[in-house]
Amino acid sequence: MSDRPAMLVTGGAKRIGAAIARSFGAAGWHVVIHYGHSRDQAEALAQELPSSEIVGCELNDWDAGPAMVEELAARLPDWRVLVNCAGMFDLDTAAMLDPPTFEKAMRVNAGTPARLAQAFLAHARARTGRRVIHVTDQKLLNPNPDFFSYTMSKHALAATIPMLSIARMAEDDRIYGLAPGAILASHDQTEEEAEISHRLNLLHRKTTPEDVASAALFLSQGWLESGETLYVDSGQHLLAQPRDVLFLARQ
Repeated sequence: MSDRPAMLVTGGAKRIGAAIARSFGAAGWHVVIHYGHSRDQAEALAQELPSSEIVGCELNDWDAGPAMVEELAARLPDWRVLVNCAGMFDLDTAAMLDPPTFEKAMRVNAGTPARLAQAFLAHARARTGRRVIHVTDQKLLNPNPDFFSYTMSKHALAATIPMLSIARMAEDDRIYGLAPGAILASHDQTEEEAEISHRLNLLHRKTTPEDVASAALFLSQGWLESGETLYVDSGQHLLAQPRDVLFLARQ
């Protein structure tokens, strides 16, 4: 690790989390890749990066996440960034909330990331200001009735951003939101459907995982005022979409 600044990305073994890990690794950071059930992918990704390690943790466990953060904080001398990217995206709707889906979504997508942020701000040591980056969703400004519990959980996570920002322990700490649109095939979507749905935005272009990763790297520098959210979605959040683009692509 030498003198590299450290960052942790939850859900870093796959998808957008892996793109964020690669971006920070290429920029000279020591990357801590969190995984839930994807150890093999985490190990393979770690082999690609100049300085990295992996850490496993079940985010549906209230106490495991904060314990992981405290253990890392005790041995990382310059831990500057926490990216809360891990999440669950299971279907229920505004017509029928599924209680087990709701309970898991609120814990994995909102409660645990909030507790990770609290533990990070309480224990992490950094030579510059620390950054918490919550990955939310463009659905914050462009809601639809699908993935009801998921969307509620992302609203709950977004609500922590101003509260944590007010409560931050150091003036140079920053708490940010990063809100992607449709990026990768999700749920039961085929690649052909994703090709259609991911262009249902103002620019009619596909937003890439690398776009989101570049935004995370920008936020790590702390130029924006604490409490801000960046939307990286080719303008999707500026549209009114009556259903999730997964279903719009099938019409």
